[in-house]
Amino acid sequence: MQSTENNVRQAAGNGGSAMPSVIISVSVIISCLILVSGFLLYKSTAGHSISATGSASVDFDSDLIVWRGSFSAHDDTAKQAYASIKQDATIVKKYLQSNGLSESEIVFNSVDITQRHNDTYDNNGNVISSVPDGYDLTQGIVITSSNIDAVEKISRDISSLLDSGVEFVSNPPEYYCTTLDSVKLDLIDKATQNARSRIDIMAKDTGASIGKLQDSTLGVFQITAKNSGTDDYSYAGWLDTTSRQKTATITVNLRYSLK
Repeated sequence: MQSTENNVRQAAGNGGSAMPSVIISVSVIISCLILVSGFLLYKSTAGHSISATGSASVDFDSDLIVWRGSFSAHDDTAKQAYASIKQDATIVKKYLQSNGLSESEIVFNSVDITQRHNDTYDNNGNVISSVPDGYDLTQGIVITSSNIDAVEKISRDISSLLDSGVEFVSNPPEYYCTTLDSVKLDLIDKATQNARSRIDIMAKDTGASIGKLQDSTLGVFQITAKNSGTDDYSYAGWLDTTSRQKTATITVNLRYSLK
C-alpha cells in the first residue's frame, strides 16, 4: 500500500515537472506559425503592385533677357580716371537708350578702382622695385529687358561704343522665362497623366485591377536648349540660360497596389 502511494506521488511529480515544458513547446510552435503567416501575408501584399514612369516635355520661348557688360578707364590719378569712366558711362547710357531701351532697364554697378604698379624683378623673380603707374577703374552694367530683339541686336553690335573710345567688354546674353512656374505645373500634370495611362495599359493587358496609389516620385526638371537632346541633362536638374528657345522636361513615377 505504501509502495502504491509512492508511485502515485512520483507520477504526479513527473507530470507536474513536464507541464511547463509542454506549455513552452506549444508557445514556440504558435509563435512560429504567426511569424510564418505574417511573412507570407507580407510577401503577397508587397508583390501585388504595379508601377510606371511617365514623362512630359514642352518647348517654350524666353520672355526676359539679361545682358551684362563692363567698361574701363585708366589715368594717372584716381580723380582723372573717375572723370573718364563717368564720361564713358554717359556715352554707354545714351547709346542704349538710342537703341530702344528705357532707363529703368539699365543698371550701373559701383565702380571698382585699382592702383597699377610697374614692378621690376631680379634674376630670381623677386620684386626689387614697384613704381605707381596710375589707376584702373572698371564699371559693370546690367540690362534686364523683355525687349529681347533689341538687346540681342545691341549685344551683337557694340562697334559704335568702341569707336567712341569706350573700352566695352560684352558678355553673352542670358535668357529667362518669367512664367516658368506655370510651365512646370503643367508639365507635372501631363507627366502624371502619362504615367497613369501606362499603368492602365499594363493592367488591362494583364487582366489586373488597379487599387490605391502607394507611392509617387517626382523627377528633376531639365530646362535645356531646344533640340539639344539629353546631353545637357544633369542628375540634379539643369537650367539653360544661353538659349532663347528652350525645352522643359520632367518625369513622374507612380506605384499602385493591385486588387
